[in-house]
Amino acid sequence: MRTQARELAFQLIFERLFVKNSYSFDEEFFSSLKKEEDKNFTKEIVVKFEENKEELSKIISSNLIGYEIDRVYKIDLALIYLALTEINFAGTPIQVAINETLTLAKKYSTLKSSKFINGVLSSIIKNKN
Repeated sequence: MRTQARELAFQLIFERLFVKNSYSFDEEFFSSLKKEEDKNFTKEIVVKFEENKEELSKIISSNLIGYEIDRVYKIDLALIYLALTEINFAGTPIQVAINETLTLAKKYSTLKSSKFINGVLSSIIKNKN
């Protein structure tokens, strides 16, 4: 199921906000994913995030109201990066990416985070069209 793959991608993106070394995809890390398709999905998200991080950061920064990107909780920022990477580079439908991201926000972040993330993503989507 893609939910587990997405959660793993989120964890790798979150880690990447702190560690500047390049990824080496250790197969043991992916052992929780049963399907090769899910492993590939996770890897695709992480690689696309890495390749487009600067562009994604600019998009996020221009849609933050009253915040600087450096002041956003790293968990929330990783979740926003995840959703935008899926929408822009993995072909995930917008609503699916947002809903899955908000579910992860409720699991990993604060009570108010899902509203904040939803607001930022909605602003980005609205300004994109």
